[in-house]
Amino acid sequence: MDTLVFDIETQNFFTDEGIGWNNFEALKISVVGAYSYLQNKYFCFEEKEMEGLADLFKDAGKIVGFASNRYDIPVLNLYFQKLKNRADLNLWARERVDLLDEIERATGERISLSRLAEANLGVKKEHHGSEAGGMYERGEMEKLKAYCLKDVEITKGLYDIYLKEKAFLIPERATGKLKRIVLGPREAQGALI
Repeated sequence: MDTLVFDIETQNFFTDEGIGWNNFEALKISVVGAYSYLQNKYFCFEEKEMEGLADLFKDAGKIVGFASNRYDIPVLNLYFQKLKNRADLNLWARERVDLLDEIERATGERISLSRLAEANLGVKKEHHGSEAGGMYERGEMEKLKAYCLKDVEITKGLYDIYLKEKAFLIPERATGKLKRIVLGPREAQGALI
């Protein structure tokens, strides 16, 4: 079975007029980026290519993301459930690793992907997620895909550290001083919703 690292970008967001918080049904995917460990390859799919994305996900035994349990999985799972003959592709039933959830369980706090990447990989994100909707609206699909795939690449790099060390360097909020945080034993994430 494959392990996929993934990230989604949406055309709209909860704060947009007429959407509202946790209204996942109203969110529309613009692109989904993924990395397959089995194929050692990155992929990017537009909203119109969800069947191809579903084909990639059907063989995934484990899915990995950053804040994915709170955003990416609810949105993508709704898309998959609407596809013909894909109702059995339930992402909540897969083994999931949400790196932000892991950090929050260990520290009681959240951190941005950019700050975590800078502390552990020496790279910063070039754009903020809030810019993705504008890229989509302006038709900058290649720029949007590159942005999404960069987030996947960063998340994969962090997941590789997670697998090897079960720890991250986390900057303290007040001082910025890096502290090594060991991540504790994981609960069975397949049961989390």
